[in-house]
Amino acid sequence: MTDVPSQSAEDYLERILELVQETGQARVMDIATSLNVRQASVTNMVKKLCEMGYVDHEKYKRGLVLTEKGQEVALKIQRRHETLSSFFSMLKLDEETQRRDIEGIEHHLSRETVRALEDLVSFFDKHPEDLKKFLDGRRAVRQKNKL
Repeated sequence: MTDVPSQSAEDYLERILELVQETGQARVMDIATSLNVRQASVTNMVKKLCEMGYVDHEKYKRGLVLTEKGQEVALKIQRRHETLSSFFSMLKLDEETQRRDIEGIEHHLSRETVRALEDLVSFFDKHPEDLKKFLDGRRAVRQKNKL
């Protein structure tokens, strides 16, 4: 098994981090429910994540614990997700569209692209008048194209 987590492994790491942040623990049952997968699938992935050094499994205690390596990866994934969500929110996309699009593209973006999007979000945060101009211009182009 390679040392780079697969897309599926990234989803699990992100979800483990979110559960720990939300409830203080990440149990196999909770991961299965939240990702809408079978517990056996979670158990298999957890075994792989343990072998890769991303997760420790504490039976009969708090459940799954991210290692330092696992937490580092999970935080990067979470930050990428938050960057995309901020970017799409600025574009006034509805939450369902955002969710589908983020899940569809987040694993395929290079770190360089994510950094560029972070910079763009930061720029528009600091210059809301420019964001308004962009959105107004976008709206005008879309209206013109409807005619």
